[in-house]
Amino acid sequence: MKKQAVLSLSGGMDSSTLLLHLLNYDYHVTCVSFDYGQKHKVELERAQSLVDYLKTQGFENDVTYQVIKLDGLSQLLNSTLVTGGSEVPEGHYADDNMKATVVPNRNKIFSSITQAIALSIAEKHNCFVDVAMGIHAGDHEIYPDCRAEFRDADLEAFKLGNWGSEKVNYYTPYLFLDKTGILDAGYEICRELEIDFNEVYKRTNTSYKPIRIIKSEKRFEGTENEINVFLETWYSDYKSASSVERIEAFMNLNLEDPVGYADESGPVSWETVRIYVEQVISEYAKEQLK
Repeated sequence: MKKQAVLSLSGGMDSSTLLLHLLNYDYHVTCVSFDYGQKHKVELERAQSLVDYLKTQGFENDVTYQVIKLDGLSQLLNSTLVTGGSEVPEGHYADDNMKATVVPNRNKIFSSITQAIALSIAEKHNCFVDVAMGIHAGDHEIYPDCRAEFRDADLEAFKLGNWGSEKVNYYTPYLFLDKTGILDAGYEICRELEIDFNEVYKRTNTSYKPIRIIKSEKRFEGTENEINVFLETWYSDYKSASSVERIEAFMNLNLEDPVGYADESGPVSWETVRIYVEQVISEYAKEQLK
């Protein structure tokens, strides 16, 4: 029997890279995503798309995936990330205004569910199970539930509250890496697994302010069956702090992000994105010197 892991797959770059990491280390991965009323719900579509892609690349028996709906939760949460919340802030990802994107107790909510799933797998198959989390060093300042102290206390509470909990442990290999380090690891894993890096990462979303663009397209043009079809495409913004952090990682590795970017004027080029983020980074650095 393969090693077993349960992964909270957000559809973002970090957890998606961790999924590749686990597959590369010969795990069977039970992936769960959470629909908690987030504005950037396109991340759930990306997570499903990535799982579907990996199953075409020889991992059809190594990944299971399920979305868990937490209906009604967003109406009770105070955060810019959930439907009904105020505008998601822009700027550098280390700015204090990023604290507005904290979702109260989010990782604790998610970890309680993934721990329950992991323990169920452990009991059913009499095996050890890792609960994998993509938390990383870039999140430590803004998100307290992405720190080692939270992880360790959360695991202790789980062990105190459950029989057989010794069969479950946390696995956080990126705890001391930043976004660039995670992306670099993902690039190498894609090479080792012989899968297309761009095909993987275009199936991820880091933007907290995704932009929906609808275009009409004629089908059966010039015939009596001619119709207009409306096509919906989601693009990432490049001004919210989460996007800036992702874009900077690609820039640091001299890579072009395969995700499409847009602003209020419509789709934009990678060059436009790069120039904007360079300016944000430069202005932030100047502010830190004052």
